Amino acid sequence: MCVHGILSQSLFPRLPFSFLKIKRELTMSTEHPRIKREKKTLEAMVNIYCRAKHETHSELCPECTEFLAYAKMRLDKCPFQEKKSTCGKCLVHCYKPDMKERVKRVMRYSGPRMLLHHPGLALHHAWDGRIKPKKLAKKNLS
Repeated sequence: MCVHGILSQSLFPRLPFSFLKIKRELTMSTEHPRIKREKKTLEAMVNIYCRAKHETHSELCPECTEFLAYAKMRLDKCPFQEKKSTCGKCLVHCYKPDMKERVKRVMRYSGPRMLLHHPGLALHHAWDGRIKPKKLAKKNLS
């Protein structure tokens, strides 16, 4: 028996080893740093927008919370992941039309203000915008 098996049985005698393996896999982050930074930038932009337009102070309003969750979910499902350009230059538009308009509003308002509030994220976002959008590889149907 391996050391991990002994430890897991002594610390958690009633839990099956497979449960511990699943728990460990769930806690390990497989998210690329590029996507993490994109989510952080998006969250900062939504915070700036919501504070100014919806006059919230510590938490986001329900509308912005819903939008942020949707946008993060779309980033998780992005087919390009670490090779992606900014969403505005992407060839694949994954946002629903109403959400696309909402993100444009948020970005137009928050973009210039990001330099004051989060200069590092703003510069990274500007640099990422210089990346040429990639085309998706066609799937072989045979």
